[in-house]
Amino acid sequence: MSRTAAPVNPVPAHDVEDVEVIKRDISALHSDIAVARVNKNEPLVSRKELWSYYMYYNGDNGVGPNGYSMTLFQSLATAAGYDPVKGPGSSCSASDASGRCVLPWGKGTKEVTAVVLVSNGVSFAVMTAIFTTIGSAADYGTFGRWLLLVVTCVCWAAQFASMALTEPSRWGLAMALYMIGFISYGATLVFYAALFPRLARNTPHARELREKFENGEVSAEVYEVEESMEKNRISNISTMHSNIGYIITLALNLSLLLPLALNPKVDNYVLVLTNGYWVLTGIWWFIFQNPRPGPALPKGEYYFTIGWKQIWQAFKQYKKLPYTFIYLFAFFLLADGLNTTGTLISICQNDKFQFSFLYNTYLGLAQAVTSTISTLGFWYIQRYWKISTKKMFVVTNIVTVFIPFWGMIGIWTDKFGFHNVWEFWGYNVVFGLFQAPYYAFSQTMMAELTPPGFDNMFFGLFGLSNRASSMIGPNVIQAIINDTGNNWKGFPFLFALCFLASATIWFAVDVPKGRRDAVRWAEENINFGQDSTVPDERESVDSKSKDYGKEE
Repeated sequence: MSRTAAPVNPVPAHDVEDVEVIKRDISALHSDIAVARVNKNEPLVSRKELWSYYMYYNGDNGVGPNGYSMTLFQSLATAAGYDPVKGPGSSCSASDASGRCVLPWGKGTKEVTAVVLVSNGVSFAVMTAIFTTIGSAADYGTFGRWLLLVVTCVCWAAQFASMALTEPSRWGLAMALYMIGFISYGATLVFYAALFPRLARNTPHARELREKFENGEVSAEVYEVEESMEKNRISNISTMHSNIGYIITLALNLSLLLPLALNPKVDNYVLVLTNGYWVLTGIWWFIFQNPRPGPALPKGEYYFTIGWKQIWQAFKQYKKLPYTFIYLFAFFLLADGLNTTGTLISICQNDKFQFSFLYNTYLGLAQAVTSTISTLGFWYIQRYWKISTKKMFVVTNIVTVFIPFWGMIGIWTDKFGFHNVWEFWGYNVVFGLFQAPYYAFSQTMMAELTPPGFDNMFFGLFGLSNRASSMIGPNVIQAIINDTGNNWKGFPFLFALCFLASATIWFAVDVPKGRRDAVRWAEENINFGQDSTVPDERESVDSKSKDYGKEE
């Protein structure tokens, strides 16, 4: 028999093709480029599903729970408080007031600003408990799908309940509803973002890219870049829709704020209208979302305990995911600094404009319009020049550091540092231009560094870093303000926090290496977090390869 004769037991053609595909996949996995495994049993993302995903974020834009609710809470608390210089019974808004305002708190009093910051700090602590306890559990079965629905409904209920906040004496209820709304709103952002990597892997374009890679039409290097661009596309478009929703919501609110300016309940009506818009745009996601369940919960495990076990396993192996954990730690500090800076500036802004929903709406419109333009602009620049996610993120970080630095100047002068009307206009415009892309690119970086199949687990940690990080900032700042009575004394700490965190991300996070580490880690822990209904293709094909070698 000649050397070119067919083997006695030939391998079927389709098996040979499978062997070649997996060999190429394994080759990429052990080279400088690591390619994630894809579950082809997951349904393709339909146009209707993708648009419902975008529309959810269109309504979940934060105008209510992240903006108006705090303004209403601070307004009622200020009306219920008194000037500590003049004593109980005095008004904080009197023309001859000292500029300070306190509320009864425990056995003493506390500055209204400090009370708002305390409520934020407690809210972030509760978010931490949520994300660490049940965040990872969302990777199993359909738990994540129902979890997002529950926290969304809780947020909707808290916003509609704001109709009861009509008297200064109800500032305690306002605080409770603000915290419930703020906590559930933060949870919606995290569990919504956790859906994004799985969607990005299953778009028609992503599937086409994968097919070309498996057929050898594109290299692993090209596939890696193009897959990253697809993630950025969805992240930027969803962020753009959030900003478009921000514009529409604020514009709708003007239809109430202008004609009902003298109505004492107009602020409550505005909150209900804002929330109603989110219900109208957000409900479609729960109708059109395709099922992409994770594996069944392991025998003997529980939804309220497996999260801690997964997090503990991940932390034990941090050496295998160094860049993922450096990013999570640095982003923890960065988000803490930025979130607390935003809260402090909002407090100063509310004081400056006498808690006016109307003026805050005008400022919000300026931010929303520039956010939409900048998100599209940054995405166009990145796509045209194929700029990496990290480089785009670094540009937005520079402004993140500059904002608390500008506020710090206000300690020594009244000419600058968030003392003037024009500065709040400038802040909202600059924030819109750079911070909207900041959120999009930070989310994409997390998707790049997340092990495939462990999306909710690591986005839960990302939520801990992003939404729940601000346990340090608010508590430190409220102590400084309560001690000094000066809101601006908190900015130096926030500047230092943002600068340290940004520098760490700039110089210590290697995204390409981190992505490859994440893929390898996912492969090593496949049985712990991957869908158990998907056969281990590598194992079966490896055995085919061995048998084929023996037959030859």
